[in-house]
Amino acid sequence: MSAARNGNATANATANTTANSTANTTVRPFSSFEWMLAGRYLRARRKEGFISVIAILSFTGIMLGVAVLIIVMAVMNGFRTELLDKILGFKGHIVVQGQGVTLEEYEPVAGIIRGIDGVVRVTPLIEAQVMAQGRDTMSGALVRGVSQYDLKQIDLVATKMIEGSLEDFKGGHSIIVGRGLAETLRLGLGDRLTILSPRGPSTAFGTAPRRKAYTIVGIFQVGMSDFDNAVIFMPLPQAQLFFDHKGGVSALEVMVENPDKVRQQKLEILETLGMPLRIYDWQQVNQSLVSALVVERNVMFLILTMIILIAALNVISGMIMLVKDKGAGIAILRTMGATRGTIMRVFFIAGASIGIVGTLFGFLLGVVVCANIEGVRQFIMWLTGTTIFDPEIYFLSQMPAEMNNNETLAVVAIALTLSILATFYPSWKAARIDPVEALRYE
Repeated sequence: MSAARNGNATANATANTTANSTANTTVRPFSSFEWMLAGRYLRARRKEGFISVIAILSFTGIMLGVAVLIIVMAVMNGFRTELLDKILGFKGHIVVQGQGVTLEEYEPVAGIIRGIDGVVRVTPLIEAQVMAQGRDTMSGALVRGVSQYDLKQIDLVATKMIEGSLEDFKGGHSIIVGRGLAETLRLGLGDRLTILSPRGPSTAFGTAPRRKAYTIVGIFQVGMSDFDNAVIFMPLPQAQLFFDHKGGVSALEVMVENPDKVRQQKLEILETLGMPLRIYDWQQVNQSLVSALVVERNVMFLILTMIILIAALNVISGMIMLVKDKGAGIAILRTMGATRGTIMRVFFIAGASIGIVGTLFGFLLGVVVCANIEGVRQFIMWLTGTTIFDPEIYFLSQMPAEMNNNETLAVVAIALTLSILATFYPSWKAARIDPVEALRYE
């Protein structure tokens, strides 16, 4: 009896020692043990292949959602930047006009404006709608009468001459046209282009149209269809003669240092001149276009963010199924001494890994596509035989992409936040599993 009593005492002492050592040996949060378990749960066995499929779909959804959102926002930013750069580079930021058709004695007014801080350039010009006639073809056009010096200051045109030279832009019969207009009229360098204007001399039978032929001495291509297909540059003295402005101009185009602060600059010009003139800026002229770009950009951001949200919901469903499938294993871990915090962290690591890795790959994919956006467009056009980003509709000849660091960080932050939040509920459910209930029917 004494021997048996001594044996039980020894066994109890051994059990107590083991229990105490187990209790004292706690698993550190996010230790290698928890990462190992999370990795094993993500690498499902053959009979658990459906869970792996859901995990792969969740990963793919987050990756594509992040990539698409980055690409679309970059394209829209690039489109806005390129479009506004071409519009502002081709035309003035501020336009000053007289009360009548012609601004008489424009040189003193131009001199006053040039002396205002923030003004970069003032260009006197004559602008009028005409009909241009080529070889058995006619097309509407916009004549812009400027001096040779002022035309050289317009970098968007001076650097985009594909035929001819600005040095030949002088004399009474020389003009420079856009490539699209030249192709429409089937004309080339050195050919004669006839310009017809409805504003001609008055006769007993009404107003007679003006008509005169000019020689094409240069062809430009700025990459914006509105300008390439319609604009004709004519020397200012010849434009004054042809449109009967008698030494005046139709407007003064003002370029300023900061186009975004053009309204303050416009008010300063009005106060400095102190005379009855009509002044408007590029934001007024292009208000509908700028507003449409802002609205479209915001709407696209919200819509595409839904893709990431849907992928995050897939993470929730996949993790819940994983928790249901691993119920017995969780119960065994709990009986072996694993705490609820350990179980919660294991499933948190498993779910968050899908979102974090998916976001990283989506970011890399988006950056690669944005860096080669024009090549991607050409490949898709070749593959499908369709036209993507038609210049006649979108005004630009190439698809632009400009990544904004703040927007890209916002996309990544949103994806990571949604992915992490999606893991909390399944992880909490896993930690709340009762070992007794989970093992009762096993």
